[in-house]
Amino acid sequence: MAKWASALRGALPYFGKREQPHTSVSAGDLPSFDAAADSGEVTDRARALAPVVWLVGKVQSGKTSIIHAITRADEAAIGDGFRPCTRSSRIYEFPDDAPVLRFLDTRGLGEAGYQPAEDLAFAEANAHLVVVTMRAMDPQQQAIVDVVRLLRKRNRTLPVVVAQTTLHEGYRTGTDHVAPYPFATGEALTHVAGLPDDLIRALAFQRTLFDDLAGPQPVFVPIDLTHPDDGLHPADYGLDALTEAIAAIAPAGLLFALSAMPGFSADPKAEKADPLIMGHAMAAAGGDLVPVPIAGTLAASTVQARLLHKLGELYGITWDRRAWTDLTAALGAGTLLKVASQIGVRQLVKMIPVYGQTAGAAASAAASFALTYALGKAAVYYLHRRRTGTVDLQGVAQVYQQSLRDAFKIARERRLSPGAKGEAAP
Repeated sequence: MAKWASALRGALPYFGKREQPHTSVSAGDLPSFDAAADSGEVTDRARALAPVVWLVGKVQSGKTSIIHAITRADEAAIGDGFRPCTRSSRIYEFPDDAPVLRFLDTRGLGEAGYQPAEDLAFAEANAHLVVVTMRAMDPQQQAIVDVVRLLRKRNRTLPVVVAQTTLHEGYRTGTDHVAPYPFATGEALTHVAGLPDDLIRALAFQRTLFDDLAGPQPVFVPIDLTHPDDGLHPADYGLDALTEAIAAIAPAGLLFALSAMPGFSADPKAEKADPLIMGHAMAAAGGDLVPVPIAGTLAASTVQARLLHKLGELYGITWDRRAWTDLTAALGAGTLLKVASQIGVRQLVKMIPVYGQTAGAAASAAASFALTYALGKAAVYYLHRRRTGTVDLQGVAQVYQQSLRDAFKIARERRLSPGAKGEAAP
């Protein structure tokens, strides 16, 4: 701290006269900046740290549309903003004056005479993620697959996402996108009501092209990014699924950069989940504020079951045997028994005359609030990772423990008490 304080004191003279703090600052007191001289250095330093997303796909396969959807930059500006970096590749940096993220686009894939060695060397040294773009109804993708296969031989752990684009080319005339989005990441493709079987077969065939890929299988995401005036709704169909998939496998540095992108969301459904969790947590606390021994336990468990059901609906996942086994494994049977016993003890405290019906009820309310809140947060983390095909049971447990701490802090701040009926005390 002393070091920072000393540096701050040394910097103060540049921002006015310290000996005259109450006088106005004139233009002559301010430092002079040469923006033109500084811009090049700032850009170079930012560029050196900005992670690279390598877009691999044929011309008109949707690469620019993905960049536009993530950055919200104008598509024409994106096209003009690419600059050469190898003989057959170009790079787009966003924002251009201080890049946070860089997009590498390799041209000529699938064309006669294309030699990938130079591009592979550049990508191997710089790329943090590969996004493969394939038009859903185009089965001729061998040149693309060959490049990805070569890259994975050099780096088996490099994350790969395959965006299967322009779905509407396989639709029946006059039909729109199927709502809600029907494709579950990481699960086998099956018949989808409203979609032609030819489209499903085309998507499934493209996925078989990567069966012998070294390292983990890619994550496949069907998308259709169009212009609003094309008449397809929504125009960014599948974008949420794409950003979720990327977030699930992206290295930490890339994910940090992506989080600054206007069109990127690691978990687009989280905003809708948060009010559900808080509302049900408050409802669980309210059940415990009723001064009737034991009854509150049933009320809290009913609220928690309803919360899990609602969250499952939001994420499109049913709480089947697999899901419930995963969650209980993450939290641990011992943890669940401990949670139940803690609620039971607090419920039993209600039986103590006078004290039990005041302090005991408040303690039970806080516990039920916290446990419901933490359970909801852990469930959201699990459901999000399940959707993206990257279940992380250790992460579920960590989210639960941290959320439990956060929830008890919230409970104290809201001063949950019998008179509050589960709401903040005045």
